[in-house]
Amino acid sequence: MSRCAEAAAVAATVPGSGVGEAGLRPSMVPRQASFFPPPVPNPFVQHTQIGAARRVQIFLLGIILLPIRALLVGLIILLAWPFAAISTVCCPEKLTHPITGWRRKITQTALKFLGHAMFFSMGFIVAVKGKIASALEAPVFVVAPHSTFFDGIACVVAGLPSLVSRSENAQVPLIGRLLRAVQPVLVSRVDPDSRKNTINEIIKRATSEGKWPQILVFPEGTCTNRSCLITFKPGAFIPGVPVQPVLLRYPNKLDTVTWTWQGYTFIQLCVLTFCQPFTKVEVEFMPVQVPSDEEKNDPVLFANRVRNLMAEALGIPVTDHTYEDCRLMISAGQLTLPMEAGLVEFTKISRKLKLDWDGVRKHLDEYASIASSSKGGRIGIEEFAEYLKLPVSDVLRQLFALFDRNHDGSIDFREYVIGLAVLCNPANTEEIIQVAFKLFDVDEDGYITEEEFSSILQASLGVPDLDVSGLFKEIAQGDSISYEEFQRFALKHPEYAKIFTTYLDLQTCHVFSLPTEVQTTPSIASNKVSPEKHEESTSAKKDD
Repeated sequence: MSRCAEAAAVAATVPGSGVGEAGLRPSMVPRQASFFPPPVPNPFVQHTQIGAARRVQIFLLGIILLPIRALLVGLIILLAWPFAAISTVCCPEKLTHPITGWRRKITQTALKFLGHAMFFSMGFIVAVKGKIASALEAPVFVVAPHSTFFDGIACVVAGLPSLVSRSENAQVPLIGRLLRAVQPVLVSRVDPDSRKNTINEIIKRATSEGKWPQILVFPEGTCTNRSCLITFKPGAFIPGVPVQPVLLRYPNKLDTVTWTWQGYTFIQLCVLTFCQPFTKVEVEFMPVQVPSDEEKNDPVLFANRVRNLMAEALGIPVTDHTYEDCRLMISAGQLTLPMEAGLVEFTKISRKLKLDWDGVRKHLDEYASIASSSKGGRIGIEEFAEYLKLPVSDVLRQLFALFDRNHDGSIDFREYVIGLAVLCNPANTEEIIQVAFKLFDVDEDGYITEEEFSSILQASLGVPDLDVSGLFKEIAQGDSISYEEFQRFALKHPEYAKIFTTYLDLQTCHVFSLPTEVQTTPSIASNKVSPEKHEESTSAKKDD
């Protein structure tokens, strides 16, 4: 039996090798439905196409409407400021007690009227559906989809409930005072305890039995193009109190309101919207949702149920994208990749693969180093082979096919992250590294020479004239490779572990296809690295 077959037979008994008792590994790892691509690939982009006739209309109407509406909005903000100042005078920026009495009654009435007037002056025609719940019925409003800064109209329609906002916004002239008038829950970016303090403040207000105003939350945490509902953050659902879902729709032929990470800027959207004859918006208040005992203990479960109800009412799908995907989009752009390359459905990936944001960001750097030379920011079989410093062979094609989950002939970043976590990292165990080192160390002296390294790779990949000097020099610090160098390289590049186990699987299949008397595994002399004995065990493969 060849040395490769001997190593394959040994590997069949190593946990995590991917080879069971029968040793017959399927040609393709089954896909879990939970890792299927999202129904909406990129909810953070909006491309509004404006035809020539529409451009002429916008220009002609804008000559009249734009200055008038901009003047009216500025005038209303100036009129609202004194009422906001009266409401918040002598009050700290972060309130410890609710504003009550005549100040709240007078100023709230005036500010609600001026809020309606401001959106009317912008050209918004608002249609309200459903019944607005009282503070005792639903202390929290959850509003989705969140797609624009104009979504503030939901706050006006709901009677100016408290908002969750950055503390920096309270410092903005004029606007900051108006924000403070609605008694917001302020979040600080510099305070390390801000998240905990914010949750505690939401719980305190939501359980005050009507003493504090209702809280309005956009649970998605960032703007999308309204094509789906992304992951709801659990903050609004942690108090375990009833919530009222609020739906927002903008049923207009020309979309001039959507404000995403890729699309029109704040100023451009304001100009386009002010130049429209009118802009329709629908605000629908759904029935109050009361959490079950299980949902009170699991706010994520409560958030998912409410999100599914809202998505069903809107007729759109749900995805597991989050604000962290937006951060990865920006990072991808900085690495000269297409921005959408960074989208991985972070919530799902981090939960199922136990990866944090820093880990995924590190993988993005690795991915960029491979895909930077390709068109469209995706990895083809040639880039994959070049990165691994190996030729295109059957073994490499099989590994590539495992990464290429949708079989389109390329690997995107999402497939790359899943492949590393599900296919390569589980195969990159200490036992597998030891077996691999033993296979290459032909003379069993504890070191791998370039000749040994080249002969085994040439045989395993079926390429007799393979030049591996570049790969050898990357691993070795001298004329030979020690186990420590081999292990360090293997841990840094888990892709090679999968190539090795794939090859061993093929060898093992060959071993178990031989007559029974030939399958007897010969004893392999122990060396400085390999354990003397391998306990027989069968490990169930981890389906991705």
